[in-house]
Amino acid sequence: QVQLVESGGGLVQAGGSLRLSCAASGRTFSSYAMGWFRQAPGKEREFMTAISWNGNTYYADSVKGRFTISRDNAKNTVYLQMNSLKPEDTAVYYCAADSRGVTGEPDYWGQGTQVTVSS
Repeated sequence: QVQLVESGGGLVQAGGSLRLSCAASGRTFSSYAMGWFRQAPGKEREFMTAISWNGNTYYADSVKGRFTISRDNAKNTVYLQMNSLKPEDTAVYYCAADSRGVTGEPDYWGQGTQVTVSS
């Protein structure tokens, strides 16, 4: 069982930056692929980015070049650095863990953290 707790969300102006963190419980964090998804009001949850156990990264086109995912296995934490934020980035952001690699269908989810970008 893996528990994920996100932090770092908040209100930011367009063009600004935020850094989200996701702290994971469990001894096997380093073997999991980790990812970030988001869900805007009235929309389905969508994939943003993921990082494999060995550091390979994947990004949705909508955030490529603006968002950066990283992980610190010593701290059981994955990060999402978000730059050049736009109002359309407003959503609840979810951290996720996948024991089978980057499949797009994670096994575990965090509770989410709200990110609001004002224009």
